[in-house]
Amino acid sequence: MHAPSLPPTAPRRSRRKDARPGELLDAALDLFVEHGYAATRVEAVAQRAGVSKGTLFRYFPSKEDLFKAVVRQHLAGRIPEWHEEFAAFEGSSADMVRHCLQQWWARLGATRLSGLTKLVMTESAHFPEIARFYQAEVIAPANALLRQILERGVARGEFRPIDPDYGIYSLIAPMIFLLLWKHAMAPCIGPDQQIDPEAFLRSQTDALLHGLLAQPPAPDSAATAAFGKMDQI
Repeated sequence: MHAPSLPPTAPRRSRRKDARPGELLDAALDLFVEHGYAATRVEAVAQRAGVSKGTLFRYFPSKEDLFKAVVRQHLAGRIPEWHEEFAAFEGSSADMVRHCLQQWWARLGATRLSGLTKLVMTESAHFPEIARFYQAEVIAPANALLRQILERGVARGEFRPIDPDYGIYSLIAPMIFLLLWKHAMAPCIGPDQQIDPEAFLRSQTDALLHGLLAQPPAPDSAATAAFGKMDQI
């Protein structure tokens, strides 16, 4: 009698012996955005990249190192080029503000990268080291860029004098609101209640600029006439 044949063994998932760091960072970005910092396991990052955990640790000794590399690759590393772009900007300061918010949405807000900011905002209390890192590598340099935009407008007489250290938060606030809306409320509500990001930013920019312009538009003539009649009563 012949021994019964055994069912074929399922082949093990093939793993490459090596991987470029960029592939690991792309896999890590996906998982950090999908699951957050605490819930992301380095084993899962290695598996998604198709390598062993040992291969990942050759490049990034810890999850914290991996997260920092992701932020430097996709966010912090791009800030110098944004400084160069705005240094060469030839339009008005108002146009620069509009361009800044529009490009923030196109390059960051509308992409998976926005999930990194959401991650830091929601988990930094439990991981203060990544909060300090993000502050130093992303927030401070980005704030410096926004500060330059405001100072440019004031120096050219296009914006009224304001405290730029606090004025930058007027630029940041619409971005943060839209980011939180995208990741918190938008997935849970119907299409008739959604916010159009581009229309929202245009509206917020117009409201912001009317508060920044050195010479605000004159009041509506009809409204002025109505107030004049009231003064006569």
